[in-house]
Amino acid sequence: MSPEPRPHLHRPPAATVAVTVAGIGADGWGGLPEATRAALREAEVLLGGERQLALLPAECGGERVPWPSPLRPAVPGLLAAHAGRGIAVLASGDPMFYGIGRALADELGARALRVLPHPSSVSYACARLGWPLEDTETVTLVGRPLASLAAALHDGRRLLVLSAGAATPAEVAGLLRDQGYGPSRMRVLEQLGSARESEVGGTAADWEHPAGDPLNLVAVECARAPDALRLSAVPGLPDEAYENDGQLTKRHVRAATLAALAPAPGELLWDIGGGSGSIAIEWMRTHRGCRAITVERDPARAARIGRNAEALGVPGLRVVTAAAPSGLVELPTPDAVFIGGGLTAPGLLDACWDALPAGGRLVANTVTLESEALLADWYRRHGGELVRLAVAHAVPVGTFTGWRQAMPVTQWSVTVTKPGVEPS
Repeated sequence: MSPEPRPHLHRPPAATVAVTVAGIGADGWGGLPEATRAALREAEVLLGGERQLALLPAECGGERVPWPSPLRPAVPGLLAAHAGRGIAVLASGDPMFYGIGRALADELGARALRVLPHPSSVSYACARLGWPLEDTETVTLVGRPLASLAAALHDGRRLLVLSAGAATPAEVAGLLRDQGYGPSRMRVLEQLGSARESEVGGTAADWEHPAGDPLNLVAVECARAPDALRLSAVPGLPDEAYENDGQLTKRHVRAATLAALAPAPGELLWDIGGGSGSIAIEWMRTHRGCRAITVERDPARAARIGRNAEALGVPGLRVVTAAAPSGLVELPTPDAVFIGGGLTAPGLLDACWDALPAGGRLVANTVTLESEALLADWYRRHGGELVRLAVAHAVPVGTFTGWRQAMPVTQWSVTVTKPGVEPS
């Protein structure tokens, strides 16, 4: 039997296209292919940043509408205001790479868009630096906190940082110094792709260059100072990485707990009884798409969790200052739940079980006999895995060395099953 013909991907018919999205670089009109130029000439409405709109010649006669700030909330209203007209949206470089293309696809659906990409600043930068694109990590600081860069810092790693403006390079240098990466080499590439391309360089430790062009990208070759704390890419960071008051899931137990929680990109964790926030923080560090909410009733600890999240590169961690289970009522549905404190609070386990969808994971740790008895009962009723984690550290005993046993931790982990409901 002959194989079926391979299906072809077609551009959507013109009647279905609501918006043309055209990438444009710092080289402006001269760098655009004729297909993109034709689309921009034909457009009745041209949406874009003021800088991008200024790159178009007079032959593009459509009404020019600059994006307002903030941009994302304004997108639906602007599209509605010009419905029925030929709309073209200008985007920097590749519209689908940290660009407006994502917001438009979310709003209209992919089939309503005709995307005409241009090389991104990242492609230009890798071409100039001789860095393989697939081995280079990109971090954007456009509309994102500076602290989010910290999670990407690893000795020997190459990073491209998308700048929010002229001040970004100096801010990046300051963060690198604060994180123990002062020896890192930095290069700032400005106006990539245009005749005005320029580059300045140095190390983060001695960065003194004045602010330059706002259209820039920062290339970083990460180099950790010898005395800086090493932070792994996997769970089980050193306990010293956390500001804490003793309420901290210790390193070896933390690594075992994250293994049981099994984070995956895009998933949401509830971390109940956050303490120092270590479980939620290391959940989020496993992948930039991982999200977490930590629930901590003590305001001082809640504030400390926020500081730890900022220092360890996951400022997007949501901290809810409330007691559980009452503080869980309006939270979005989790993919996994960790209970690190308050197990004996009436209704807590029931609330977590009910909140999880079929296939969700629940992990609970305890060191008390009362909570252990509760976990044993739930294990008997729902199965899963009940383990005791014991860790001992070598310590001096006079002139010799012996073992000091930490309090053993009982851990119950289970995948939620619900009658008549298939796991997603």
